[in-house]
Amino acid sequence: MSSSVPAYVTPALLVWAREEAGFGLAEAARRLKQPEARLAAWEGGEEQPSLRQAETMAKLYQRALSVFSLPAPPKLPPLAAEYRRLPGVKPGAEPPELRLAVRRLVQRRRLALHLFAELGDEPPDFTLRVHLAEPEEKAAVRVRAALDVPLEAQFEWSSEYVAFRAWRAAVERLGVLVNQFPGKGVAEVRGTSVLHFPLPVVGVNSKEIPLSKPFTLLHELVHLALAAAEEESPAATEAGARTEQDWLEVERFCEGVAGAILLPAAALEDDRDVSAQRRAGQWTIEAMRRISRRYKVTPSAAVTRLWRLRLMPSAAYGAWKESWGAYRKAHPDRPGMAITSPAEKAVTRNGPLFTSLVLGALTGDRITSVDASHYLDVGYAHVEKLRGSWIERPGSLAGVTG
Repeated sequence: MSSSVPAYVTPALLVWAREEAGFGLAEAARRLKQPEARLAAWEGGEEQPSLRQAETMAKLYQRALSVFSLPAPPKLPPLAAEYRRLPGVKPGAEPPELRLAVRRLVQRRRLALHLFAELGDEPPDFTLRVHLAEPEEKAAVRVRAALDVPLEAQFEWSSEYVAFRAWRAAVERLGVLVNQFPGKGVAEVRGTSVLHFPLPVVGVNSKEIPLSKPFTLLHELVHLALAAAEEESPAATEAGARTEQDWLEVERFCEGVAGAILLPAAALEDDRDVSAQRRAGQWTIEAMRRISRRYKVTPSAAVTRLWRLRLMPSAAYGAWKESWGAYRKAHPDRPGMAITSPAEKAVTRNGPLFTSLVLGALTGDRITSVDASHYLDVGYAHVEKLRGSWIERPGSLAGVTG
């Protein structure tokens, strides 16, 4: 039985796989439900794990079992050379769940580039550039024009789900791969991006509430535009290029531009609820919720935007935030009850661009159904259903309709 059959592994590969996954020895032992001394003995070559134990390690570290038998660890670039700098995350010491999420985003990009080549096509150039010296409002107007999302369409979207899918489709038209990553264990990381061109990647935390996802998506888009303008670099080099305070200024800039894209200044100045509240000098939760529904953003995002535009006094802003906190405590979010098919889940996870590449390669006999199942992380039985649904109603699945 596999529980007694020894696994002939290279000890150095066990150490490499654990460290690449982001685990310290004690935490890995805890998750493997093994004594720390035993794991240390395996990694030191003093003992051999059984085949079943090696399989458990491979699953935890998210590596193929065969990797453990390599003569030496593969040479890979540091993970922090792939993604943008993140607040509160030390490059090279990322939590395991974040390392896995970034690795998957990097792998999706490589797969997408491979599929473009298989289809005889080139990935679109990402031509958007943003500079830190630009006024936030000016940068936001340019980015929104590039996205080509009319304000009238934004007001007509039927829900926050439609809003996110439409913004995602607009971002992907600029030559960006948009994926969602599992939020378990990385709740504090709302989004990240892979700063490689062509075909940079934006990852959005799947645990983000739907109303917040467009802001996270556009925030990451601004980071990509800064990187394309050579004003930002991956975490491995960015950490030494700017102080923490300087970096927070970059974050605030991206937040400001993202908010201005979602809530254009001219539209807010003319908004009936904004005008009425300014005249009355009263800022109510009900009115802010109406504004948030109109723009498909959170009420907090709308209020912060009004404050940054100086349409709302600082004292009123502080009082409203306090009232909103009490309101949220009394009215917590209810869990969603939406029922989605495996096809819809696959598109939500992978984004329409990656989904189209996989299904296009499948239809063109460049990959097999098994490959497509693996790439899209959807059951083999659902691949043909997904292909049929995608061909028959791509707008609905991509989310670009209301």
